Amino acid sequence: MASLKEVRNRIVSVNSTQQITKAMKMVSAAKLRRAQDAISQMRPYAKKLSEMISTVSAQTEAGQSNPFTEVREVKNVLIVVVTSDRGLCGAFNANVGKATMALVEAKYASLHASGNVTILPLGKKGGEYLGRRGYQILDTYTDIFTRLNFGNVREIGEMILTDFTEKKYDVVEVLFNYSKNVATQIIETEQLLPMVPLAAETKSAVDYIFEPTEEEIIQELIPKSIKLSIFRSLLESNASEHGARMTAMDKATENAGELIKALKLEYNRSRQAAITKEILEIVGGAEALSA
Repeated sequence: MASLKEVRNRIVSVNSTQQITKAMKMVSAAKLRRAQDAISQMRPYAKKLSEMISTVSAQTEAGQSNPFTEVREVKNVLIVVVTSDRGLCGAFNANVGKATMALVEAKYASLHASGNVTILPLGKKGGEYLGRRGYQILDTYTDIFTRLNFGNVREIGEMILTDFTEKKYDVVEVLFNYSKNVATQIIETEQLLPMVPLAAETKSAVDYIFEPTEEEIIQELIPKSIKLSIFRSLLESNASEHGARMTAMDKATENAGELIKALKLEYNRSRQAAITKEILEIVGGAEALSA
């Protein structure tokens, strides 16, 4: 049985940890609210722009001949993996890593074996997770969530678009966490390039009037739409991260409380045992003196 001092020190230590996890939960809750506001404003715009681009690309010659809609034989694949820079958010990062490995195994196993699958991690944890498992890492963007804005994401999008047009990659996919609610995150996979037009049966019957020209509009909007998709995936992941961390810290705080109760019970039992022992020694000594 541990001594009273050891149990007392453990209670102090766990109590300090509980205060930290409680503070982290409150910080994540505040950040989650801001992140949810940002993504709720982005979703309708991104969805409508994506639908419009897909429709126009399918119905116009300029869209079908655009280099970003070109379907080629798949020889090289780039997978953009969005994770966080920090841990303490449960299985948030590990789930993205596992989903990436499952995607590669299901669709690009032979290409991965020949070294033609490249991972672009947006977030430190994704690069660490997949790098340890032998995946080819292109580059790792860290601290991206501390300065998350469209201007910084535009640079990443331009690099991806350039690599695709130069035929370094034939397919570009992105994996990220979608926040269904505070406690539930769902892994989403989206093909960024080549952009897939709407199926023939879902094409719109709208007769568009283009100003200035089809070519100029398509060439301007398709790259913007792809960059916006990357930005949306980062916003979704950011909101999901704070939700996952808030849930994890709430559970950690609850577990610390239960551990403190158990330690206090152990401390009281040890203290009672020590007092009883002292009383018995005193009684025994008194009887010995009176004998």
